[in-house]
Amino acid sequence: MKPVEIAPGIFDVGVNDWNISDFHGYSTPFGTSYNAFLIVDEKIALVDAVKDKGHFPEDLLNNIAQIVSPEKVDYVISNHTEMDHSGCLEKILRVIGEDTPLVCSKMGEKGLSSHFHKNWNFQVVGTGDELSLGKRTLTFLETRMLHWPDSMYTYIKEDKILFSSDSFGQHYAGNEKFDDVIGDAIMPHAKKYFANILMHFSPQVLKLVKTVEEMGLEFNMICPDHGVLWRTDPQKIIDAYVSWANQERVKKAVLVYDSMWQSTEVMGNAIASGIDDKGVEVRPMTLRKWHRSDVMTEILDAGAIIVGSPTLNNNIFPTVADMLVYMKGLRPQNKLAAAFGSYGWSGEAVKLINKEFEAMKLEIMDPGLRIKFVPDNKGLADCFEWGQKIGAAIVGE
Repeated sequence: MKPVEIAPGIFDVGVNDWNISDFHGYSTPFGTSYNAFLIVDEKIALVDAVKDKGHFPEDLLNNIAQIVSPEKVDYVISNHTEMDHSGCLEKILRVIGEDTPLVCSKMGEKGLSSHFHKNWNFQVVGTGDELSLGKRTLTFLETRMLHWPDSMYTYIKEDKILFSSDSFGQHYAGNEKFDDVIGDAIMPHAKKYFANILMHFSPQVLKLVKTVEEMGLEFNMICPDHGVLWRTDPQKIIDAYVSWANQERVKKAVLVYDSMWQSTEVMGNAIASGIDDKGVEVRPMTLRKWHRSDVMTEILDAGAIIVGSPTLNNNIFPTVADMLVYMKGLRPQNKLAAAFGSYGWSGEAVKLINKEFEAMKLEIMDPGLRIKFVPDNKGLADCFEWGQKIGAAIVGE
């Protein structure tokens, strides 16, 4: 990826990672980008770096060198310690100069020191602190737990440009650099990113939006460290984050399951038909096909989570257990929940799924539906009626 001038004297000098397909258990079939930004003023600042993978550090330095000699960089700003944004710091500081001021939050200094064990020239900043580059002034805003303790934003007052670290991003590698180039096709990627990285930090998101409003910050552009930049309507992604953070429900049920001999699958199909009969959108998602991160994307705005599992070895089926552990960590809220499944002789899965729902503080709307071995016509009718009951609860009947 060649450097892109996103505003006069401000460049994206990051790289695309076309081949990454998994990011901490989150599927990334469209790859991702590691965005880094060079601000050229009387003083020159590099905002964030890239992952230390293959040729990425050299690509970053080459991109900088197409604009200025890397040795002329006066400040390196680390908005986030995570290795996809700081992994190559040691390599680039060898070129830029190891005594170059490394601007970061207090927790950022601790994190970078623990990762690299280097006595770098840290310059610690907090919310409201400023750094003059000449014609431009950088303002810093700590954003703890969005999504690491060290996270912070960097804001250019004069250009009204926000470098937002891991907020407002998407795991998407493409030649489209801006939101207006790709259009609304980028929103599902942004939704998946929020659902799988930031959902459990929803209270912090809402608090941050309030803080930004109180500070009176205005945005001409929002530049995340992954994916496209928001220059046409930055408020669009902010509004989406508020909606997602509130976990506003639509009339939709996500029915996620796995099956051994198709009995649980047959039950799920009948349940889905019953939910649909009440005019509720239903998304049946078998874990043999759908990745856990795609399921979480659908759960983000769902009104109900329906989980189906056969009983295996007196327990939940492994793929379903995996899904529940992943879901628990992301803490979905404001959802109805119910469990179903077939069994042969013991049938513990439904009860154990309900325990997971309780731990997640979801509203269990029914003790669950179990059918021994293969559902007959009466069993299928029971599944359909159970689905109707779920659909009625979602629409408030």
